[in-house]
Amino acid sequence: MDCPPCLLPFVSVLSLILIAVFLSVVIFWVDRQLKARRLPPGPRAESIPQDPRGPWIAFESLRQQYGSIFSFFRGTRPVIEKREIYSSRHEWSSRGMRGLSMPYGNTWRRWRKIHNIGMSGRASLTYRLHQTLESSLVLHGLLESPERYSYHIQRFATSVVLSITYGRRATSLDDELVKQNYRSILEFQRANIPGRYLVEAWPILLLLPRPLQWFRHDFDRIRAQDTILYTTLLREVRQKMDAGTAKECISSRSLDNGADLGFSEVELAYAVSAPFGTGIDTTSGSVEVFLSGLQEGARGARSCRRARPSFDDENALLYLGAFVKEVTRWRPIAPFVARAVTRDDTYEGYFIPKDTSVYGNTHAMMKGPEMLPEPEVFRPERFFDTTEPRFTDFTLPFGFGRRVCPGMHVALQSIYILVARILWAFDVEPVRDEQGRAVLPDPDAFRFMGLSRVPEPFRFTLRPRTPDVVRIIDAETAEAEERLKEWG
Repeated sequence: MDCPPCLLPFVSVLSLILIAVFLSVVIFWVDRQLKARRLPPGPRAESIPQDPRGPWIAFESLRQQYGSIFSFFRGTRPVIEKREIYSSRHEWSSRGMRGLSMPYGNTWRRWRKIHNIGMSGRASLTYRLHQTLESSLVLHGLLESPERYSYHIQRFATSVVLSITYGRRATSLDDELVKQNYRSILEFQRANIPGRYLVEAWPILLLLPRPLQWFRHDFDRIRAQDTILYTTLLREVRQKMDAGTAKECISSRSLDNGADLGFSEVELAYAVSAPFGTGIDTTSGSVEVFLSGLQEGARGARSCRRARPSFDDENALLYLGAFVKEVTRWRPIAPFVARAVTRDDTYEGYFIPKDTSVYGNTHAMMKGPEMLPEPEVFRPERFFDTTEPRFTDFTLPFGFGRRVCPGMHVALQSIYILVARILWAFDVEPVRDEQGRAVLPDPDAFRFMGLSRVPEPFRFTLRPRTPDVVRIIDAETAEAEERLKEWG
């Protein structure tokens, strides 16, 4: 059937538009293909190496083959340093609610402001009393049941982040809110394991109608539970503030400034929950690494001992500070960091397309013999025997750039006080077999959870260094339990 004359101009314009769109797509595709030839080297047709210990091990094998910067494709997305465009993240599982995986932008900057204020170097000093009191309970727990070392350390870390976030503490890991939060964070971490979900390789799946996005169903269910948990905790802080009984914490500060932050109640509840959500494993895992390393005769342990150490001794115990840095370097708990590129970029002559996933292998960085001679040796002296500027503060175990962990000051304080007091109180030695030979833990046996890892369980023997230690621990525990009642 012929087209009516009145529609001919419209059809002509539409045809031109379609041709223009088609040509634009073709030109864009050709341009991208030409640029893609400038990607860093890496495997193209062959399968990507996998390693059951974690992706950072597979990345290291690629580095040895292709050099310090390489690339590969995961589905349609390229997978390959520190500028603004490398400060974003790919996120799909939490609907942009969790700051750790939130794309870079205004919302992330407001989220970051909350935690920069609440956990800055200066703000972290206000948490030292609580950390000291909780450390007394760890010593008592280790004295009574050393085989439950992981429980005692994790309860400490959980209680510290609860006090920072909500002004309350955790008396037990069996508390329902603690268990629910742990389940949620475990799923969140699993969602961030590189290549675990098809949508990561094929982001076009996010254009499907939401009911058809099968990969979201479990996360939507978990998010509904999380929303109830986090808003309930935030409302409890508000009620305590109204009653004049709230301890100062990130939630109380944020509620005081809620209007300036521009968050809804649910957004604020998620924003302030970050330490409770992701700030536990760094502390507990690092202290477990320390206990494991002690059995291998961690160099300098005896040099760190001091009668009843406290934070007041920090400036006098410079070697202990180096010892803690070496704990975080020797077996890092967060072995790699993930980023996303927000626009096309050129780096060292290579083309980095927009939306590329970029991984920084911090594990490999802290094992580089060029910067760290004998990287497998536990040697705190390396932080004194170098002019390398990155060793002055040594924040690499907590990431780098704009997205460096905002809670690193609090985490380092927790690690410091536990390491210092365990060294003061106990001799930690390996168990022995029937022939009297030491049975050492495997220093590389870890359980990887998605964003972090923790050592596999190990055994050791623990003895109080002097009879007075037991008496002091008992007395300090009784005092700590009484004073900790302030936190509920």
